[in-house]
Amino acid sequence: MLWVIYGYSMAFATGNAFFGGLDMFMLKGIELTSQSGTIYQLIHVAFQVSFACITVALVVGAIAERIRFSAVLIFAAIWLTFSYLPLTHMVWGGGFLVADGALDFAGGTVVHINAAVAGLTGAYLLGKRAGFGKEAFKPHNLPMVFTGTAILYIGWFGFNAGSAAAANEIAGLAFLNTVVATAGAILAWVIGEWMARGKPSLLGACSGCIAGLVAITPAAGTVGVGGALIIDLVGGFAGLWGVTVLKRWLCVDDPCDVFGVHGVCGIVGCILMGIFTSASLGGTGYAKGVTMAHQVWVQLFSVIVAFIWSGVAAFIAFKVADLAVVLLTPSFPRKRESLTR
Repeated sequence: MLWVIYGYSMAFATGNAFFGGLDMFMLKGIELTSQSGTIYQLIHVAFQVSFACITVALVVGAIAERIRFSAVLIFAAIWLTFSYLPLTHMVWGGGFLVADGALDFAGGTVVHINAAVAGLTGAYLLGKRAGFGKEAFKPHNLPMVFTGTAILYIGWFGFNAGSAAAANEIAGLAFLNTVVATAGAILAWVIGEWMARGKPSLLGACSGCIAGLVAITPAAGTVGVGGALIIDLVGGFAGLWGVTVLKRWLCVDDPCDVFGVHGVCGIVGCILMGIFTSASLGGTGYAKGVTMAHQVWVQLFSVIVAFIWSGVAAFIAFKVADLAVVLLTPSFPRKRESLTR
């Protein structure tokens, strides 16, 4: 609803370096035959709202089991408005990051890093679940984990190949890269787990699949197949490190490893695409006059911007949600519990 009312306009209408305008408020001015690039604009509206929805849903994975639903709704509205929409405009809507030359084919910064940082912020603010660090919180139903992973895997082709906005050679490249690279990440994760723990696991293979999909997302339409495979081999090991080592270093309770997988692998994909987009390495090539070193710096800068912007917006959104829940929750018969149950 927010996307239709003002979200699409703030993300894709002409505006300033950070926000789009409200020229398309309530989709005003979008006719049946209006075009957005090579597709009808209404298709673009529908396609892009799926990105907005899944990004908010990713944040919830990091704060699961210890936040009120009312607080989630308030947070989602604020964070969508002040983090997702401006970052979308900066990267895909003509804002300053795309003007600076940042590449993000299907959502490395806009979706994965954005959501991961917000989730990490929320996990710190909410604290740890009872028993965290003292007992193992393992998935209770691995067949459902596998089923969910399979659904995500198939759906991800719509995100990656669909981001070409046409049935063309870029869509074909993105589709093939998603297949090959994800296989590489699964293999890397399983081998790493095998070496560290003495045996592979279905959970590890599913986690490696998601890690691979995340890592290739920003690069799917610009790197060659060989580059995609290398990115995801690195991404598979990086994701495993993120959920086993980095998670301990951060001392955070992130139930679905949103930061360890989506954050870490999103960073890997965003930065390495700066290397493998090079035409000499099989990619589609840089803009005229751009060197590999410059593109890598631009990619790193876009990651830093996404980190800071999302973290600040998430902190404010959670604090406002906290205050709102305190004000809206009756204090009788027991003390108000703010964000948590």
